[in-house]
Amino acid sequence: MDNNEEIPSTPATPGTPGAPLFGGFNATNRSNNGNKNSLLKSCRCFTAADWSIEDGALPPVSCSLPPPPPVPLARKVGAEFIGTFILMFAATAAAIVNQKTNGSETLIGCAATTGLAVMIVILATGHISGAHLNPAVTLSFAALKHFPWKHVPMYIGAQVLASICAAFALKGVYHPFMSGGVTVPSGGYGQSFALEFIIAFNLMFVVTAVATDTRAVGELAGIAVGATVMLNILIAGPVSGGSMNPVRTLGPAIAANNYKAIWVYLIAPVLGALAGAGTYTAVKLPEEDDDAKAKASISFRR
Repeated sequence: MDNNEEIPSTPATPGTPGAPLFGGFNATNRSNNGNKNSLLKSCRCFTAADWSIEDGALPPVSCSLPPPPPVPLARKVGAEFIGTFILMFAATAAAIVNQKTNGSETLIGCAATTGLAVMIVILATGHISGAHLNPAVTLSFAALKHFPWKHVPMYIGAQVLASICAAFALKGVYHPFMSGGVTVPSGGYGQSFALEFIIAFNLMFVVTAVATDTRAVGELAGIAVGATVMLNILIAGPVSGGSMNPVRTLGPAIAANNYKAIWVYLIAPVLGALAGAGTYTAVKLPEEDDDAKAKASISFRR
């Protein structure tokens, strides 16, 4: 063999030093006019221009999904009305059926019904309206600057109207058993006030965690909040009815014309929710710094 004969070179294996990270990109990809035909240029997540692929060097590239399009306020309010209607209808109906059947549904059944309704509505409408379903939740989010104050009246208006509509629908279906759906104290007013404050605190503490803290498992928000509602009703149901929501009491009270101690259910849940939201904000971990966020971002490196 002639020593001057050129020995064909073996292409380097992708991934080895000096070789391209992605196989199939080499100097033969140049067109006759000298421009590079890189498939990477067609990828939207690659934003750097004029990369040198032949030498195997790729700069750091980050990919991120575009933010979802904004939801019109009318759709948010509409979803809030429908979600609150479903919740109020289910929660109140469970109590009415329990009265109509002489307690066959039991406290556990009423608590499970309400918890399931909350979970279902959050999973169905949470991505549209946030699924507040409760004026105390809306006010707490607004107080912590997680929700604009200018939208608070429309959200609360939708919640109140949904509660009244659900209550009168139940009155027409289950009359004359509507009184069973009204939450009234079975003990002292002070005891009921304290319980409503505590269970609203529990609820809003959990809601604030799963809705505002990115380190919480937000995908399980519906399950977490629904389980908290069920737990609260099991705790406070025999004494205060386990309302934790002003519109849970207001709508049935109007339909049944029973306003006994209604101030307890309008004030205690709001104060408890504000306290729960503020407490979680005070104890949650500090936000990650920029370096930690940069390390957590999705990137492709050589």
